[in-house]
Amino acid sequence: MTSITLGHLRDTLHAGCAAAVARVLDAYEMDVSFVDASPDELPDMLEAGEIDLLVSVWLPRDEKLVNAGFRSLGELYLPQNLWAATTPLPPIDRIGTGDVACVITTPELAPVVQAALETLPALRGVSIEIVDDEEIYDRVIRFSEARPCIVALAQPHALFHADVLHQIEDPEFRLGREMRACMILRESVASRLDSDMIDELSEMMLGNKVMSALDYLIRVEGVDPEDAAESWQRGRLIPR
Repeated sequence: MTSITLGHLRDTLHAGCAAAVARVLDAYEMDVSFVDASPDELPDMLEAGEIDLLVSVWLPRDEKLVNAGFRSLGELYLPQNLWAATTPLPPIDRIGTGDVACVITTPELAPVVQAALETLPALRGVSIEIVDDEEIYDRVIRFSEARPCIVALAQPHALFHADVLHQIEDPEFRLGREMRACMILRESVASRLDSDMIDELSEMMLGNKVMSALDYLIRVEGVDPEDAAESWQRGRLIPR
């Protein structure tokens, strides 16, 4: 049995994605070990050979991780940083501080959001609430202000599966355009893997809807990532 170390970021979204990819590896009788990491830890772990297959990198944002000795595989889903709100709102450049109570975002996205707000005169001075990713679902769900809040967040996410958020149009793409979520595979490992398995990984597509549902199961319902991935594989994750 061939062994492989599957790495992913230390959050529920990437844990679910890694578990889904592992279902494909299991079908080829691979001995899969999981390792998680923070964004700061990933480069050193890749360089040290601690990860054979990383799930997933968001290109072009994470291009620096696809260095010599690795190849990118597949297009698992299409992440994008979005404006959204707890009630339907007009495009972002037509919203003013009187329309919303605050903007909620994560520490990772906060610098991008702050720069984007500088280009939106009507929203200058709006209160920005920075919430850790582990807490943002509960914070948005509990939001009970009389006025709606804007949420700046990367999709896919459990909040989009829960139908809590309504996307806000931004013709200028101030938070960035759509990206590609890919796997990266160590070339030295690829040489000893089944070529049919590599082809299957290359063709694998989960999509944002499935990823948001996986994140919801793991983050909100407390389902183990491997059990959530089994629900996806058996077609029980989202209505067909």
